[in-house]
Amino acid sequence: MSTAMNFGSKSFQPRPPDKGSFPLDHFGECRSFKENFMKCLRDNKFENALCRRESKAYLECRMERQLMAQEPLEKLGFGDLIDGKPEAKTNS
Repeated sequence: MSTAMNFGSKSFQPRPPDKGSFPLDHFGECRSFKENFMKCLRDNKFENALCRRESKAYLECRMERQLMAQEPLEKLGFGDLIDGKPEAKTNS
């Protein structure tokens, strides 16, 4: 006896995820920004909150070179670093 599973006419159409996936930087266009970010992380015991400016610069480089989708910096969590705004709020 043979059992065949027929899944019908619907075929699976793979598509990349909306977020979190982007092309590799094969030509090293943003390598210096990445290295600055990684150095900052190492120097600050991998406390990423202390390296937000370097992270922002790296993501801006990737967006400028179409290595990731253009996104508003506010949406990426860098709204407080735009137009000279202070990085962190100070409590008085």
